[in-house]
Amino acid sequence: MGLESTPESIKIRIVVFLVQPVRLYCRGIIVNASSEQVWTRTLVAGFGNLYRRDDGVARVVVNALRERLGRPPLDPMDDGFGDLGHPIDSVVLHQLVPELSEELKDYELVIFVDAHVDTIPEPMHEERLEVSYRTPFVYHQTHPSTVLALTLQLHGRVPEAVLISLLGHDFDFGEGLSEETAALVEPAVDRILELATRSAEEGAGEAFDDA
Repeated sequence: MGLESTPESIKIRIVVFLVQPVRLYCRGIIVNASSEQVWTRTLVAGFGNLYRRDDGVARVVVNALRERLGRPPLDPMDDGFGDLGHPIDSVVLHQLVPELSEELKDYELVIFVDAHVDTIPEPMHEERLEVSYRTPFVYHQTHPSTVLALTLQLHGRVPEAVLISLLGHDFDFGEGLSEETAALVEPAVDRILELATRSAEEGAGEAFDDA
């Protein structure tokens, strides 16, 4: 049957089918055939206190990332756990908790985002995380490496993990970022997308090269 003799309703279905992006899922790799990009199934987990100025930079980074990905921002009461299932997911927590290990088992890469103080001189610090039980940054929190160790212990697998932390300048009570820390948000989003995304020409190997 030629397209000329096809009923209009069927013609419409054919056109819609042809323009829909094609995603192929294989071992945590998502291929978007329309854009020739490959995503590693990634969770971006930001943590910090939104009401201590620069300590809340992770939520700003997550929302800037969501904007780049065409998704709505998370409001202050939304942690993002109700919107999982994308090639790149994002959540925000006041502090890391052991229960996060239940989510990590489903990803190939997790990128933790936080603020740091001037004991680390770099404006944007990046660290590959080991799977080990570690002393937390603050006594009542859980270190990201400990969350990874719990994930491996409980579920027998663990994603690759990177910590990206941004230099904070103002940790006083209040909302909003200092000018210096706000300037690091877009570079952090660029780096997150670089870690989670790569050209299809590179194939479906590791999510990123070893440092």
